Amino acid sequence: MTERTKAIAKLLLRLTITVGLLCYVFRQVDMQHFWQVARTARWTYLLGVWFFAAVFYGVQSVALRLILRRQGCDVPLAVLFGASSVTALYSLILPGILSTGVKWYILKKHTGKGTHVLSSMLYNQVMLLVAMMVVGLATLIVTNPSRVLFPQARHDWVLPVVCAALLVAVVLLCILLLNGRTGQVVTRLLAFPLRLLPRRIQKRGNDILSQLAVFQNAGLRFHLTVAAVNALDGLLVGLAIYFCAARAAHVTVGLSVLIWLWAAVFVLSKVPITVGNLGVREVTVVGLLTAYGVAQPHALLMSMILFSSQLFLAALGLGYQLVWATQSKEPPESA
Repeated sequence: MTERTKAIAKLLLRLTITVGLLCYVFRQVDMQHFWQVARTARWTYLLGVWFFAAVFYGVQSVALRLILRRQGCDVPLAVLFGASSVTALYSLILPGILSTGVKWYILKKHTGKGTHVLSSMLYNQVMLLVAMMVVGLATLIVTNPSRVLFPQARHDWVLPVVCAALLVAVVLLCILLLNGRTGQVVTRLLAFPLRLLPRRIQKRGNDILSQLAVFQNAGLRFHLTVAAVNALDGLLVGLAIYFCAARAAHVTVGLSVLIWLWAAVFVLSKVPITVGNLGVREVTVVGLLTAYGVAQPHALLMSMILFSSQLFLAALGLGYQLVWATQSKEPPESA
């Protein structure tokens, strides 16, 4: 089987899973009620969703610029934001890794340092993922929604304990991996179980570990700065996106619910099994909000509004693509 055939097969599989999940969700929802909810939605909040989605990408561009500058690559924020928007455009079609490759190609053309760009992008994504997991797990520990999510459970202390254990494990692993003294040992330990996986996955995992190793001597201050930027971006800006989407769809739940819901959707979005995270987001949002007494049509509308932010960013990416196409198909060079 050729590489092209494999790519087509994977795309068809993603489309199949996407359609299957969407069909499952839409079958659970009274569509007549859904359209009534859509007609009464507060669409002015949609502008807030789009605005804060752009802000989220903007803050991510700031974080990536800090990381790239440490690698000796000074990239303007406009180029970084444009590259992220173009990635949002291609993510509607290509799998996660391939769409991210578009961003890598744009930044490599601008800097001429492909390896530095790759390690910086991977480091930023790992730090953002860790930040979102920490925010989500910490919120679950504090709020403990066990009785809502698991009404049949006898012990409501299990969820906080499990979340606390995961939180400690994630933070500890991140600290040991990025520490100059322990990083190499942890890298070797993480690489060992990869030998049990298929060669392609093994190679990809080793590549990620080797790229992260570049930052093992970056220093605590640098790691804390990047982590703080990502945590604030995920907590404040991400919460603003979900708050506006909830208000637009007449969804009334606590801010703490929106925080860990956003964290859960973000973490699950890193598993590239559907197109544009469609289906996964809908199943997660509708399923979890229904447990809080939110009517399914309202939850589904909120999910669709969240998806519209990705379409908005993709539209910005298309604009950047057209502008760069008129400039020799490359991002503008910095002065």
